[in-house]
Amino acid sequence: MKVEFDEDTCIGMFQCVAEWDAFEKDKSKGKAVLAGSEEVEDGVFVREVPDDAELDAKFAARTCPVDAITIYDDDGEQLIP
Repeated sequence: MKVEFDEDTCIGMFQCVAEWDAFEKDKSKGKAVLAGSEEVEDGVFVREVPDDAELDAKFAARTCPVDAITIYDDDGEQLIP
C-alpha cells in the first residue's frame, strides 16, 4: 500500500497529524508534511505504508477535508478517496 500527499491541496487543518504519525505539522508553511516521502512531481509526495500503519494511513486520508491524501493498494488501485 502507498500514500500520496498533495501538499498544494493541503489547507493545514492537521487532522491527518492526529491520525497517523507519518504526518507532521509544518507551521512555517501552514501545511502538513509526509515524513519519509519522496516528491514525485511538484508538490506531490509518495511513500510506502508499513503493514502495521495501514489503518492509520486510511484514517488520515478519510479525515482530510480537502482530499489531499490518496491511498493506493499494492496493485495501484485507488482506495481512498
